[in-house]
Amino acid sequence: MVIFGAGGDMAKRLLIPALYNLSRTKVLPERFALIGVDLTDGTTESWRDHLYDMLKTFVGNATAEFDIDRIDEAAWKRLAEKMSYIQGDLTKPELYEKIEGALGDAEKAHGTQGNAIFYLAVADRFFGAAVDQLGKAKLTDQGEDKNGKPRFWRRVVIEKPFGHSLDSARQLNVRILRTLHENQIFRIDHFLGKDTVQSIMAFRFANGLFEPIWNRDRIDHVQITVAETVGVEGRGKFYEQTGALCDMVPNHVFTLLSMVAMEPPTGFDAASIRTKKAEVFAAMPAVKRARAVRGQYGAGTVLGKPVNGYRGEPNVAADSNIETYVAMQLEIDNWRWAGVPFYFRTGKHMSRRLTEIAIRFKQAPYTAFQDTAVDVLRPNWLVLRITPDEGISLQFEVKRRGPVVDLAAVKMDFHYDDWFPKEPNVGYETLIYDVMIGDQMLFMRADMVEQSWRIVQPVLDAWAAEKADFPNYDSGSDGPRAAGELLAGDGERAWRPVIPAMERKQ
Repeated sequence: MVIFGAGGDMAKRLLIPALYNLSRTKVLPERFALIGVDLTDGTTESWRDHLYDMLKTFVGNATAEFDIDRIDEAAWKRLAEKMSYIQGDLTKPELYEKIEGALGDAEKAHGTQGNAIFYLAVADRFFGAAVDQLGKAKLTDQGEDKNGKPRFWRRVVIEKPFGHSLDSARQLNVRILRTLHENQIFRIDHFLGKDTVQSIMAFRFANGLFEPIWNRDRIDHVQITVAETVGVEGRGKFYEQTGALCDMVPNHVFTLLSMVAMEPPTGFDAASIRTKKAEVFAAMPAVKRARAVRGQYGAGTVLGKPVNGYRGEPNVAADSNIETYVAMQLEIDNWRWAGVPFYFRTGKHMSRRLTEIAIRFKQAPYTAFQDTAVDVLRPNWLVLRITPDEGISLQFEVKRRGPVVDLAAVKMDFHYDDWFPKEPNVGYETLIYDVMIGDQMLFMRADMVEQSWRIVQPVLDAWAAEKADFPNYDSGSDGPRAAGELLAGDGERAWRPVIPAMERKQ
Protein backbone atom coordinates (compact mmCIF):
# COMPACT_ATOMS: atom_id res chain seq x y z
CA MET A 1 0.00 0.00 0.00
CA VAL A 2 1.46 3.31 -1.15
CA ILE A 3 0.02 6.39 0.62
CA PHE A 4 0.48 9.67 -1.25
CA GLY A 5 0.24 12.46 1.33
CA ALA A 6 1.71 10.25 4.06
CA GLY A 7 2.58 13.25 6.22
CA GLY A 8 -0.87 14.81 5.96
CA ASP A 9 -3.70 15.07 8.44
CA MET A 10 -5.79 12.32 6.87
CA ALA A 11 -2.99 9.77 6.98
CA LYS A 12 -2.12 10.55 10.59
CA ARG A 13 -5.65 10.90 11.92
CA LEU A 14 -7.52 8.22 9.96
CA LEU A 15 -5.54 5.92 7.66
CA ILE A 16 -2.77 4.89 10.02
CA PRO A 17 -5.18 4.31 12.95
CA ALA A 18 -7.30 2.16 10.59
CA LEU A 19 -4.27 0.11 9.52
CA TYR A 20 -3.22 -0.21 13.17
CA ASN A 21 -6.72 -1.52 13.95
CA LEU A 22 -6.45 -4.07 11.13
CA SER A 23 -3.13 -5.16 12.60
CA ARG A 24 -4.60 -5.35 16.10
CA THR A 25 -7.52 -7.50 14.95
CA LYS A 26 -5.17 -9.70 12.87
CA VAL A 27 -6.92 -8.75 9.60
CA LEU A 28 -3.89 -7.02 8.08
CA PRO A 29 -2.25 -9.48 5.66
CA GLU A 30 1.07 -10.99 6.67
CA ARG A 31 2.42 -10.22 3.20
CA PHE A 32 1.96 -6.49 3.50
CA ALA A 33 4.17 -3.43 3.10
CA LEU A 34 3.34 0.25 3.71
CA ILE A 35 5.16 2.88 1.66
CA GLY A 36 4.67 6.51 2.66
CA VAL A 37 5.14 9.19 0.00
CA ASP A 38 5.24 12.90 0.77
CA LEU A 39 6.86 16.14 -0.36
CA THR A 40 8.28 16.74 3.13
CA ASP A 41 11.84 15.68 3.85
CA GLY A 42 12.06 12.71 6.17
CA THR A 43 13.19 9.16 6.74
CA THR A 44 11.39 5.92 7.45
CA GLU A 45 12.35 6.28 11.11
CA SER A 46 11.15 9.88 11.45
CA TRP A 47 7.87 9.09 9.71
CA ARG A 48 7.29 6.02 11.85
CA ASP A 49 8.10 7.91 15.07
CA HIS A 50 5.83 10.78 14.12
CA LEU A 51 2.93 8.40 13.50
CA TYR A 52 3.53 6.65 16.82
CA ASP A 53 3.52 9.99 18.64
CA MET A 54 0.23 10.83 16.93
CA LEU A 55 -1.21 7.47 17.99
CA LYS A 56 -0.30 8.23 21.61
CA THR A 57 -2.40 11.42 21.52
CA PHE A 58 -5.51 9.28 20.95
CA VAL A 59 -5.08 7.32 24.21
CA GLY A 60 -7.83 8.37 26.62
CA ASN A 61 -8.93 11.19 24.30
CA ALA A 62 -12.71 10.91 24.13
CA THR A 63 -12.94 13.84 21.71
CA ALA A 64 -10.78 12.10 19.09
CA GLU A 65 -12.27 10.10 16.23
CA PHE A 66 -10.02 7.24 17.35
CA ASP A 67 -10.50 6.81 21.11
CA ILE A 68 -8.34 4.06 22.64
CA ASP A 69 -7.34 3.26 26.22
CA ARG A 70 -3.85 2.02 25.32
CA ILE A 71 -1.57 1.16 22.41
CA ASP A 72 -1.21 -2.51 21.59
CA GLU A 73 2.57 -2.50 21.15
CA ALA A 74 2.63 -5.88 19.37
CA ALA A 75 0.04 -4.68 16.84
CA TRP A 76 1.97 -1.45 16.26
CA LYS A 77 5.22 -3.37 15.81
CA ARG A 78 3.64 -5.63 13.17
CA LEU A 79 2.65 -2.53 11.21
CA ALA A 80 5.76 -0.41 11.91
CA GLU A 81 8.23 -3.03 10.72
CA LYS A 82 6.53 -3.04 7.32
CA MET A 83 6.90 0.73 6.79
CA SER A 84 9.19 2.68 4.47
CA TYR A 85 9.24 6.31 3.35
CA ILE A 86 9.93 8.10 0.07
CA GLN A 87 10.30 11.86 -0.32
CA GLY A 88 9.26 13.38 -3.64
CA ASP A 89 6.98 15.54 -5.75
CA LEU A 90 4.01 13.55 -7.07
CA THR A 91 3.95 15.62 -10.25
CA LYS A 92 7.52 14.59 -11.19
CA PRO A 93 8.44 11.33 -12.98
CA GLU A 94 11.50 10.76 -10.76
CA LEU A 95 9.27 10.00 -7.79
CA TYR A 96 7.60 7.14 -9.62
CA GLU A 97 10.95 5.58 -10.41
CA LYS A 98 11.61 5.52 -6.66
CA ILE A 99 8.18 4.00 -6.04
CA GLU A 100 8.81 1.30 -8.64
CA GLY A 101 12.04 0.41 -6.83
CA ALA A 102 10.27 0.38 -3.45
CA LEU A 103 7.56 -1.93 -4.80
CA GLY A 104 10.26 -4.30 -6.01
CA ASP A 105 11.90 -4.22 -2.58
CA ALA A 106 8.54 -4.88 -0.92
CA GLU A 107 7.94 -7.88 -3.15
CA LYS A 108 11.28 -9.37 -2.16
CA ALA A 109 11.10 -8.54 1.55
CA HIS A 110 7.39 -9.07 2.23
CA GLY A 111 6.16 -11.34 -0.59
CA THR A 112 3.56 -8.89 -1.96
CA GLN A 113 3.64 -10.66 -5.36
CA GLY A 114 3.32 -7.41 -7.31
CA ASN A 115 -0.05 -6.43 -5.83
CA ALA A 116 -0.32 -2.75 -4.88
CA ILE A 117 -2.81 -0.15 -3.65
CA PHE A 118 -2.09 3.51 -4.41
CA TYR A 119 -3.97 5.69 -1.93
CA LEU A 120 -4.37 9.35 -2.96
CA ALA A 121 -4.70 11.12 0.42
CA VAL A 122 -3.86 14.44 -1.24
CA ALA A 123 -5.70 17.57 -2.36
CA ASP A 124 -8.21 16.82 -5.12
CA ARG A 125 -6.31 18.99 -7.64
CA PHE A 126 -3.58 16.32 -7.66
CA PHE A 127 -5.81 13.29 -8.38
CA GLY A 128 -5.55 13.48 -12.16
CA ALA A 129 -1.82 14.28 -12.16
CA ALA A 130 -1.00 11.37 -9.84
CA VAL A 131 -2.98 8.87 -11.93
CA ASP A 132 -1.35 10.21 -15.11
CA GLN A 133 2.13 9.72 -13.66
CA LEU A 134 1.29 6.25 -12.33
CA GLY A 135 0.17 5.32 -15.83
CA LYS A 136 3.22 6.78 -17.56
CA ALA A 137 5.46 4.82 -15.18
CA LYS A 138 3.36 1.70 -15.97
CA LEU A 139 2.72 1.25 -12.24
CA THR A 140 -0.98 0.67 -12.94
CA ASP A 141 -0.25 -2.14 -15.40
CA GLN A 142 -1.29 -5.52 -14.02
CA GLY A 143 1.13 -7.79 -15.88
CA GLU A 144 -1.49 -9.14 -18.27
CA ASP A 145 -0.52 -12.31 -20.13
CA LYS A 146 -1.24 -12.93 -23.82
CA ASN A 147 -4.84 -13.81 -22.93
CA GLY A 148 -5.30 -10.50 -21.09
CA LYS A 149 -5.41 -12.13 -17.65
CA PRO A 150 -3.65 -10.07 -14.93
CA ARG A 151 -0.79 -11.75 -13.06
CA PHE A 152 -1.27 -9.35 -10.14
CA TRP A 153 -3.49 -6.36 -9.33
CA ARG A 154 -3.02 -2.63 -9.04
CA ARG A 155 -5.77 -0.46 -7.46
CA VAL A 156 -6.13 3.28 -6.86
CA VAL A 157 -8.10 4.80 -3.97
CA ILE A 158 -9.38 8.35 -4.54
CA GLU A 159 -10.63 10.48 -1.65
CA LYS A 160 -13.43 13.02 -1.85
CA PRO A 161 -14.26 15.48 -3.21
CA PHE A 162 -14.42 13.72 -6.57
CA GLY A 163 -14.86 16.88 -8.59
CA HIS A 164 -16.58 20.07 -7.46
CA SER A 165 -19.24 20.23 -10.20
CA LEU A 166 -20.80 18.03 -12.87
CA ASP A 167 -18.30 19.15 -15.51
CA SER A 168 -15.25 18.68 -13.27
CA ALA A 169 -16.44 15.22 -12.17
CA ARG A 170 -16.92 14.20 -15.80
CA GLN A 171 -13.49 15.53 -16.74
CA LEU A 172 -11.83 13.71 -13.85
CA ASN A 173 -13.60 10.46 -14.76
CA VAL A 174 -12.49 10.77 -18.38
CA ARG A 175 -8.93 11.54 -17.32
CA ILE A 176 -8.43 8.67 -14.89
CA LEU A 177 -10.26 6.16 -17.10
CA ARG A 178 -7.64 6.75 -19.78
CA THR A 179 -5.19 5.03 -17.43
CA LEU A 180 -7.33 2.79 -15.22
CA HIS A 181 -10.15 0.31 -15.66
CA GLU A 182 -13.26 1.00 -13.59
CA ASN A 183 -12.56 -2.12 -11.50
CA GLN A 184 -9.23 -0.58 -10.45
CA ILE A 185 -10.82 2.62 -9.10
CA PHE A 186 -12.09 2.91 -5.52
CA ARG A 187 -13.79 6.27 -4.87
CA ILE A 188 -13.85 6.17 -1.10
CA ASP A 189 -16.31 7.66 1.39
CA HIS A 190 -15.57 6.84 5.02
CA PHE A 191 -19.26 7.20 5.96
CA LEU A 192 -19.80 3.83 4.33
CA GLY A 193 -17.41 2.16 6.75
CA LYS A 194 -19.72 2.73 9.70
CA ASP A 195 -21.56 -0.36 10.93
CA THR A 196 -25.00 1.23 11.02
CA VAL A 197 -24.72 2.47 7.42
CA GLN A 198 -23.91 -1.04 6.22
CA SER A 199 -26.67 -2.41 8.43
CA ILE A 200 -29.33 -0.42 6.56
CA MET A 201 -29.41 -2.96 3.74
CA ALA A 202 -29.39 -5.88 6.17
CA PHE A 203 -32.19 -4.25 8.17
CA ARG A 204 -34.30 -3.76 5.06
CA PHE A 205 -33.68 -6.93 3.11
CA ALA A 206 -33.03 -9.54 5.81
CA ASN A 207 -36.27 -8.81 7.68
CA GLY A 208 -39.74 -9.47 6.33
CA LEU A 209 -41.30 -6.95 8.71
CA PHE A 210 -40.41 -3.62 7.11
CA GLU A 211 -39.94 -4.07 3.37
CA PRO A 212 -43.70 -4.44 2.60
CA ILE A 213 -44.35 -0.95 4.07
CA TRP A 214 -41.15 0.63 2.69
CA ASN A 215 -42.90 2.66 0.00
CA ARG A 216 -45.10 5.64 -0.88
CA ASP A 217 -48.24 3.89 0.45
CA ARG A 218 -47.09 4.00 4.06
CA ILE A 219 -44.18 6.49 4.27
CA ASP A 220 -44.96 10.20 4.51
CA HIS A 221 -41.40 11.53 4.19
CA VAL A 222 -37.77 10.87 5.09
CA GLN A 223 -35.36 13.17 6.97
CA ILE A 224 -31.59 12.77 6.80
CA THR A 225 -29.54 14.80 9.28
CA VAL A 226 -25.76 15.13 9.37
CA ALA A 227 -25.10 17.69 12.11
CA GLU A 228 -21.62 18.57 13.35
CA THR A 229 -20.53 20.57 16.37
CA VAL A 230 -17.10 21.23 14.86
CA GLY A 231 -16.49 24.28 12.71
CA VAL A 232 -13.98 24.65 9.92
CA GLU A 233 -11.18 23.74 12.37
CA GLY A 234 -8.34 25.51 10.57
CA ARG A 235 -9.40 24.27 7.12
CA GLY A 236 -10.58 27.66 5.93
CA LYS A 237 -8.53 27.55 2.75
CA PHE A 238 -10.08 24.20 1.77
CA TYR A 239 -13.59 25.20 2.79
CA GLU A 240 -13.51 28.49 0.89
CA GLN A 241 -13.02 26.42 -2.27
CA THR A 242 -15.57 23.77 -1.36
CA GLY A 243 -18.46 24.66 0.97
CA ALA A 244 -20.91 22.37 2.72
CA LEU A 245 -22.79 21.28 -0.41
CA CYS A 246 -19.75 20.00 -2.32
CA ASP A 247 -18.11 18.65 0.82
CA MET A 248 -21.04 16.60 2.10
CA VAL A 249 -23.95 16.19 -0.30
CA PRO A 250 -22.92 14.31 -3.50
CA ASN A 251 -21.03 11.78 -1.37
CA HIS A 252 -22.11 11.36 2.28
CA VAL A 253 -25.76 12.39 2.05
CA PHE A 254 -26.49 10.72 -1.28
CA THR A 255 -24.85 7.54 -0.07
CA LEU A 256 -27.23 7.37 2.90
CA LEU A 257 -30.21 8.19 0.69
CA SER A 258 -29.35 5.50 -1.84
CA MET A 259 -29.30 2.78 0.82
CA VAL A 260 -32.72 3.81 2.10
CA ALA A 261 -34.27 4.21 -1.35
CA MET A 262 -32.70 1.45 -3.49
CA GLU A 263 -34.71 -1.49 -4.80
CA PRO A 264 -33.88 -4.98 -3.52
CA PRO A 265 -30.77 -6.23 -5.36
CA THR A 266 -30.72 -9.56 -7.16
CA GLY A 267 -27.72 -10.53 -5.03
CA PHE A 268 -25.42 -9.10 -2.37
CA ASP A 269 -22.56 -8.59 -4.79
CA ALA A 270 -20.95 -5.30 -5.80
CA ALA A 271 -22.38 -5.18 -9.33
CA SER A 272 -25.99 -5.82 -8.24
CA ILE A 273 -25.97 -3.34 -5.36
CA ARG A 274 -24.20 -0.54 -7.23
CA THR A 275 -26.63 -0.91 -10.13
CA LYS A 276 -29.62 -0.49 -7.80
CA LYS A 277 -28.05 2.59 -6.19
CA ALA A 278 -27.34 4.07 -9.62
CA GLU A 279 -31.01 3.57 -10.56
CA VAL A 280 -32.03 5.70 -7.58
CA PHE A 281 -29.82 8.59 -8.69
CA ALA A 282 -31.02 8.28 -12.31
CA ALA A 283 -34.63 8.61 -11.09
CA MET A 284 -33.95 11.84 -9.18
CA PRO A 285 -34.72 15.13 -10.96
CA ALA A 286 -32.36 18.05 -10.44
CA VAL A 287 -33.09 20.06 -7.30
CA LYS A 288 -35.01 23.30 -7.78
CA ARG A 289 -33.40 26.43 -6.35
CA ALA A 290 -36.56 27.13 -4.34
CA ARG A 291 -36.20 23.77 -2.54
CA ALA A 292 -32.68 24.44 -1.26
CA VAL A 293 -31.52 26.49 1.73
CA ARG A 294 -27.99 27.54 2.62
CA GLY A 295 -26.57 28.96 5.80
CA GLN A 296 -23.36 30.20 7.36
CA TYR A 297 -22.69 30.13 11.08
CA GLY A 298 -22.11 33.29 13.08
CA ALA A 299 -20.63 33.54 16.55
CA GLY A 300 -22.29 31.63 19.36
CA THR A 301 -21.85 28.91 21.95
CA VAL A 302 -21.18 25.27 21.09
CA LEU A 303 -21.14 22.65 23.86
CA GLY A 304 -20.88 25.41 26.42
CA LYS A 305 -17.92 27.20 24.81
CA PRO A 306 -18.02 30.53 22.94
CA VAL A 307 -16.91 30.22 19.30
CA ASN A 308 -16.22 32.55 16.39
CA GLY A 309 -18.37 32.90 13.32
CA TYR A 310 -17.19 31.39 10.04
CA ARG A 311 -15.99 34.75 8.71
CA GLY A 312 -13.75 35.04 11.77
CA GLU A 313 -11.96 31.75 11.03
CA PRO A 314 -8.36 31.71 9.69
CA ASN A 315 -8.04 31.86 5.87
CA VAL A 316 -11.70 32.83 5.42
CA ALA A 317 -12.75 35.99 3.56
CA ALA A 318 -14.36 38.70 5.69
CA ASP A 319 -17.35 38.75 3.29
CA SER A 320 -17.33 35.03 2.44
CA ASN A 321 -20.30 33.73 0.44
CA ILE A 322 -19.51 30.08 1.30
CA GLU A 323 -22.20 28.01 3.01
CA THR A 324 -21.52 25.92 6.14
CA TYR A 325 -25.10 24.57 6.19
CA VAL A 326 -27.31 23.04 3.49
CA ALA A 327 -30.90 21.81 3.54
CA MET A 328 -32.74 20.46 0.52
CA GLN A 329 -35.80 18.60 -0.62
CA LEU A 330 -35.15 15.73 -3.02
CA GLU A 331 -37.59 13.67 -5.06
CA ILE A 332 -37.36 10.19 -6.57
CA ASP A 333 -39.55 9.67 -9.62
CA ASN A 334 -40.11 5.94 -9.54
CA TRP A 335 -42.92 3.58 -8.60
CA ARG A 336 -41.81 3.09 -4.99
CA TRP A 337 -41.15 6.71 -4.00
CA ALA A 338 -43.25 9.00 -6.24
CA GLY A 339 -44.67 11.78 -4.07
CA VAL A 340 -42.48 11.03 -1.02
CA PRO A 341 -40.15 13.95 -0.25
CA PHE A 342 -36.65 13.25 1.05
CA TYR A 343 -35.35 16.12 3.16
CA PHE A 344 -31.78 16.45 4.29
CA ARG A 345 -29.75 18.95 6.27
CA THR A 346 -26.08 19.12 7.10
CA GLY A 347 -24.18 21.83 8.89
CA LYS A 348 -21.27 22.81 11.10
CA HIS A 349 -21.31 24.39 14.58
CA MET A 350 -24.75 22.95 15.29
CA SER A 351 -26.18 22.14 18.70
CA ARG A 352 -25.19 18.50 18.70
CA ARG A 353 -23.20 15.94 16.73
CA LEU A 354 -25.77 13.70 15.10
CA THR A 355 -26.15 11.60 11.97
CA GLU A 356 -29.50 9.89 11.55
CA ILE A 357 -32.05 8.79 8.99
CA ALA A 358 -35.61 9.33 10.24
CA ILE A 359 -38.50 7.73 8.37
CA ARG A 360 -41.94 9.09 9.17
CA PHE A 361 -44.89 6.86 8.43
CA LYS A 362 -48.29 8.19 7.49
CA GLN A 363 -50.72 8.78 10.32
CA ALA A 364 -53.34 6.20 11.16
CA PRO A 365 -56.97 7.15 10.36
CA TYR A 366 -58.48 9.24 13.15
CA THR A 367 -62.02 7.86 12.76
CA ALA A 368 -61.82 5.17 15.46
CA PHE A 369 -60.82 7.75 18.09
CA GLN A 370 -63.19 10.61 17.22
CA ASP A 371 -65.33 10.09 20.34
CA THR A 372 -62.41 9.64 22.75
CA ALA A 373 -60.18 12.13 24.55
CA VAL A 374 -57.50 11.98 21.88
CA ASP A 375 -56.52 15.34 20.40
CA VAL A 376 -54.02 14.13 17.83
CA LEU A 377 -52.45 10.91 16.65
CA ARG A 378 -48.73 11.36 16.51
CA PRO A 379 -46.84 9.86 13.59
CA ASN A 380 -44.76 6.71 13.84
CA TRP A 381 -41.01 7.19 13.31
CA LEU A 382 -38.33 4.70 12.45
CA VAL A 383 -34.93 6.24 13.22
CA LEU A 384 -31.60 4.81 12.08
CA ARG A 385 -28.89 6.43 14.21
CA ILE A 386 -25.40 6.41 12.69
CA THR A 387 -23.54 8.70 15.11
CA PRO A 388 -22.82 9.10 17.91
CA ASP A 389 -24.98 6.37 19.49
CA GLU A 390 -25.30 3.73 16.77
CA GLY A 391 -28.65 2.01 16.78
CA ILE A 392 -32.26 1.87 15.62
CA SER A 393 -35.41 3.12 17.34
CA LEU A 394 -39.09 2.75 16.54
CA GLN A 395 -41.64 5.24 17.90
CA PHE A 396 -45.29 4.20 18.12
CA GLU A 397 -48.47 4.88 20.08
CA VAL A 398 -49.74 2.87 23.06
CA LYS A 399 -52.59 3.33 25.52
CA ARG A 400 -51.63 4.45 28.97
CA ARG A 401 -52.81 2.28 31.86
CA GLY A 402 -56.19 3.22 33.26
CA PRO A 403 -59.88 3.33 32.31
CA VAL A 404 -59.54 6.30 29.93
CA VAL A 405 -58.26 5.97 26.38
CA ASP A 406 -55.14 8.12 26.62
CA LEU A 407 -52.43 7.54 24.07
CA ALA A 408 -48.70 8.01 24.61
CA ALA A 409 -45.77 7.87 22.22
CA VAL A 410 -43.15 5.31 23.26
CA LYS A 411 -39.93 4.04 21.74
CA MET A 412 -38.28 0.67 21.32
CA ASP A 413 -34.52 1.18 21.12
CA PHE A 414 -31.73 -1.00 19.83
CA HIS A 415 -28.21 0.16 20.75
CA TYR A 416 -25.21 -1.51 19.12
CA ASP A 417 -23.20 -1.18 22.33
CA ASP A 418 -25.79 -3.20 24.26
CA TRP A 419 -25.41 -6.21 21.98
CA PHE A 420 -21.92 -6.17 20.53
CA PRO A 421 -18.47 -5.40 21.97
CA LYS A 422 -17.36 -1.87 21.20
CA GLU A 423 -14.39 -1.65 18.85
CA PRO A 424 -12.27 1.47 18.26
CA ASN A 425 -13.04 2.35 14.67
CA VAL A 426 -12.45 5.37 12.44
CA GLY A 427 -14.65 4.13 9.59
CA TYR A 428 -11.83 3.23 7.20
CA GLU A 429 -11.07 -0.27 8.42
CA THR A 430 -13.80 -2.04 6.44
CA LEU A 431 -13.17 0.08 3.36
CA ILE A 432 -9.39 -0.50 3.29
CA TYR A 433 -9.96 -4.22 3.74
CA ASP A 434 -12.50 -4.19 0.88
CA VAL A 435 -9.91 -2.52 -1.37
CA MET A 436 -7.44 -5.26 -0.44
CA ILE A 437 -9.85 -8.01 -1.44
CA GLY A 438 -11.17 -6.09 -4.46
CA ASP A 439 -14.79 -5.73 -3.26
CA GLN A 440 -16.28 -2.52 -4.75
CA MET A 441 -19.72 -2.80 -3.17
CA LEU A 442 -19.28 0.26 -0.92
CA PHE A 443 -17.60 2.47 -3.53
CA MET A 444 -19.12 4.88 -6.06
CA ARG A 445 -19.04 4.05 -9.77
CA ALA A 446 -18.30 6.73 -12.39
CA ASP A 447 -21.94 7.04 -13.49
CA MET A 448 -23.13 7.32 -9.88
CA VAL A 449 -20.74 10.21 -9.21
CA GLU A 450 -21.88 12.08 -12.30
CA GLN A 451 -25.57 11.58 -11.53
CA SER A 452 -25.11 12.93 -8.00
CA TRP A 453 -23.50 16.11 -9.34
CA ARG A 454 -26.24 16.45 -11.99
CA ILE A 455 -28.87 16.54 -9.25
CA VAL A 456 -27.31 19.45 -7.31
CA GLN A 457 -25.72 21.42 -10.17
CA PRO A 458 -28.61 23.90 -10.65
CA VAL A 459 -28.36 24.89 -6.99
CA LEU A 460 -24.58 25.30 -7.22
CA ASP A 461 -25.02 27.55 -10.26
CA ALA A 462 -27.73 29.64 -8.62
CA TRP A 463 -25.80 30.13 -5.39
CA ALA A 464 -22.64 31.12 -7.25
CA ALA A 465 -24.57 33.94 -8.94
CA GLU A 466 -26.24 35.22 -5.74
CA LYS A 467 -24.87 37.12 -2.77
CA ALA A 468 -26.13 35.47 0.40
CA ASP A 469 -27.26 37.30 3.54
CA PHE A 470 -24.71 35.69 5.87
CA PRO A 471 -24.31 34.82 8.70
CA ASN A 472 -27.86 33.57 9.18
CA TYR A 473 -27.64 31.07 12.05
CA ASP A 474 -25.92 31.19 15.42
CA SER A 475 -23.29 28.63 16.29
CA GLY A 476 -24.85 26.08 18.63
CA SER A 477 -28.30 26.30 17.01
CA ASP A 478 -30.17 23.90 14.72
CA GLY A 479 -29.53 25.99 11.60
CA PRO A 480 -31.20 28.89 9.75
CA ARG A 481 -34.90 29.62 10.08
CA ALA A 482 -35.41 29.18 6.34
CA ALA A 483 -34.62 25.46 6.71
CA GLY A 484 -37.69 25.06 8.91
CA GLU A 485 -39.81 26.88 6.36
CA LEU A 486 -38.70 24.33 3.76
CA LEU A 487 -40.75 21.68 5.59
CA ALA A 488 -43.43 23.97 6.98
CA GLY A 489 -44.60 24.70 3.45
CA ASP A 490 -45.48 21.02 3.04
CA GLY A 491 -48.40 20.66 5.46
CA GLU A 492 -47.63 19.97 9.12
CA ARG A 493 -44.13 18.60 8.64
CA ALA A 494 -41.23 19.85 10.75
CA TRP A 495 -37.61 18.92 11.35
CA ARG A 496 -36.93 16.60 14.22
CA PRO A 497 -35.00 18.58 16.87
CA VAL A 498 -31.27 17.91 16.80
CA ILE A 499 -31.40 17.88 20.62
CA PRO A 500 -34.71 16.39 21.85
CA ALA A 501 -36.73 18.55 24.28
CA MET A 502 -36.12 16.12 27.15
CA GLU A 503 -32.34 16.39 26.76
CA ARG A 504 -32.51 20.19 26.49
CA LYS A 505 -34.25 20.34 29.89
CA GLN A 506 -31.54 18.19 31.45
